[in-house]
Order: sequence, then structure tokens, then C-alpha cells
Amino acid sequence: MEKKRTDCPALPPGWKKEEVIRKSGLSAGKSDVYYYSPSGKKFRSKPQLSRYLGNTVDLGCFDFRTGKMMPGKLQKNKQRLRHDPLSLAKGGKPDLNTALPIRQTASIFKQPVTKVTNHPGNKVKTDPQRGTDQPTQVFWERRLKGLRSSDATEEVLRNMDLPKGLQSVGPDSSDETLLSTIASALHMSSAPITGQTSVAAEKNPAIWLNTSQPLCKAFTITDEHIREQELKVCQARRSLEEALMADGFARAAENAPVVLEGKTA
Repeated sequence: MEKKRTDCPALPPGWKKEEVIRKSGLSAGKSDVYYYSPSGKKFRSKPQLSRYLGNTVDLGCFDFRTGKMMPGKLQKNKQRLRHDPLSLAKGGKPDLNTALPIRQTASIFKQPVTKVTNHPGNKVKTDPQRGTDQPTQVFWERRLKGLRSSDATEEVLRNMDLPKGLQSVGPDSSDETLLSTIASALHMSSAPITGQTSVAAEKNPAIWLNTSQPLCKAFTITDEHIREQELKVCQARRSLEEALMADGFARAAENAPVVLEGKTA
């Protein structure tokens, strides 16, 4: 390898630029660029250089390969970010997207074609075999593993206790994953939640899994389950009513006038 070290005028005094040219191998003729600080510290990339220099030097238009300031490169980056829709979400505005982390797969099926003319006999041609739902990655619910909700004080909330009749299906049989997959199905789908009704899905879920249903075995909701749930809802409403009344009394007591030595404050 041939090494060539020169001064870098774009950086503060004392900085050196080293270019290493490879002489052999499949990458013969290619070169690697490094930078050395006045103290002898070596930098292999522009992010490392930016972290070390901080705000002392603006490296926005600095070209790491040539070691020169290129204002035209900064202008192109600004134009690209201005028209990039993904960069708008990073401009300080909160991302209000509540979509679940599902892989967005491009459709490989035939799309409906509409022929637009002024002739009254035109018809929309569609493929009857085309599915209405987009393909979904198998076991995508496992991406939700480890995600926990917290309250306003950033304290992690306790998971819900699932009924004993709910049993998971798939490689990960934890209650946390089962709760996430059921909550996701209720949030995304308007169809009834029945679980995996096929017996073959329990033996080989990678092949016979119904992706429109959560990763749990088939279950049945009885009248007793409905009555128990209604009782829990009534208890929760009663507790909420008592809490609101107690809060109202406390606010009324705080706003009440205070009597000091026969005078009203």
C-alpha cells in the first residue's frame, strides 16, 4: 500500500489528510482516506470527524474524500431534503401515525384497470381472483415483543390478566405476545376474532396459519363470560364515579372562603 499524507486546509491548523492507495488484491487502485488531528488521533469517517469537532467547524459542505469544502454539495442536500417526504417527519413536528409496525409489502397481484373514454359502453375490468387484503408477513406480531405502555410518570403499567381459555399458537407462547396479537387484531380488523380454527395450524403454524386472526387457539365466548365482563365494567364505572366525586369535593374545599378572626378572607 502507498500512503500519502498532506495538510488539510479546510480543517483547523495541524490537521492531516492521509490517502492510502491499495496496490494488490481485487481492490487494487482504490484508495482509503483518513484524517489525523494535531494530537495524532485517527478518523475513518465524516460522522466521527463531526462528533469530535462539534460546533467548532461546520462540516455541512465538507467532502470527506477530497478534503475540500464544496458549497454546491450542501445546496443539493438541502434541495433533496426539502422535497423528501420522510424528512418532514424529522423537522420537529410530532409523528402522529398510530399504524402498527407491519412490513409494507408491494402487491404482486393484478390490479384493476379502468379504461376512461367518452363511450357509454365502457366497463371496469377487474380480476375476480384478486384478494382484497394485502399479503401479510407471518408472525409479524412478534415485533411487538418487549413494547410496554407507561403512564404520565413514565412508570411501566402492569400487563392485563388474560382468561385461561386463551392459549397462544406459534413459536412464542408468552402471555405478553398473546396480549399484543389480540390487541392488534382488535385495533386493525373489523371482522370477528375467533382465533386459529384450523387444527393443522397448531401442528405447523408456518403453513396453515390464518394471518387474519391472532396467534391463539380457537375460543368460545359464553354468557357467563359476558356477565363477568359486564360486572367488571360496572365496578370500573362505580370506581370512576367515586373518584370524580372525591375530586369535586376537594376542589370545592380549596375554593371555599377562609374565616380569620371573624373576618372572611
